[in-house]
Amino acid sequence: MARNADAMRPALRAQQGEDSGPAFKLQHDPRVTPIGRILRRWSLDELPQLINVLMGDMSLVGPRPHPLDDVELYQERDLRRLIAKPGMTGLWQIAGRSDLTWNASIELDLLYVENWSFVGDLAILARTLQAVIRGGGAR
Repeated sequence: MARNADAMRPALRAQQGEDSGPAFKLQHDPRVTPIGRILRRWSLDELPQLINVLMGDMSLVGPRPHPLDDVELYQERDLRRLIAKPGMTGLWQIAGRSDLTWNASIELDLLYVENWSFVGDLAILARTLQAVIRGGGAR
């Protein structure tokens, strides 16, 4: 990310518009450096989160954490996704990643939270590897 990435966020969020829901995702984020694009394409930028998993703050599978300024824009139904421990991967990552709409990703997170199972987590982990290799929706 560019050095002043956090300072650029409010102006970029305003440009994004409200159609995308609370999640702040840009198709061509000007804050991402060329090396960052490569890291994101192969999801290597996620590896430091393994430290959070080892510390118990995250799990391997669960709803992806959002920054607080995104969470502040949640609707009441969206808050239910916070019941589960955040994870490095989840249903919406294997179903389309950033190509999904906000509502579709929330529905998948809620489906996960309400129907959690160990076998389901194993299936999500296996499909995550496939999604990373395909690279679709990575931004």
